[in-house]
Amino acid sequence: MKMTDLLDHDLIIDEFKGETKLDVLQEFSALLFDRKLIDDKEGLTKVLAAREALGSTGVGDGVAIPHGKLGGLDRLLLAFGRSRKGIDFDSLDGRPAHIFFLIIAPDDAPGEHLRALARISRMMKSGELRDSLMKARGMDELKMVISEADGR
Repeated sequence: MKMTDLLDHDLIIDEFKGETKLDVLQEFSALLFDRKLIDDKEGLTKVLAAREALGSTGVGDGVAIPHGKLGGLDRLLLAFGRSRKGIDFDSLDGRPAHIFFLIIAPDDAPGEHLRALARISRMMKSGELRDSLMKARGMDELKMVISEADGR
């Protein structure tokens, strides 16, 4: 599974405007709604918030991977965002999250959802990749960094 096959250029948030976990979830939901990939941005925010209530998707090392399942989708959706200043995401290590990958899967595709989650988790173990994502200037460079890491 290639992340770049799933991550469209227009599903990248170069810098989150918000400052809280809920802000991040709302910005991702609005992005997918604005791109006409979902019909109900509030519904998606509720799905993501419910998942966060089970346990934070802030995996540590400045990375968070909010995810959930949503009915009515015909394919897995992947989005990327970052916050240079960091956002408290109740991460496992207690540190703010800077790098965010959003995974939204159709209700009937649990395997694909888990493969994407595993792939991103493996990729984000690289401190060099995390640094490159934080230093990238603009969406084109972000996509290039992800693409290069995805090819390894």
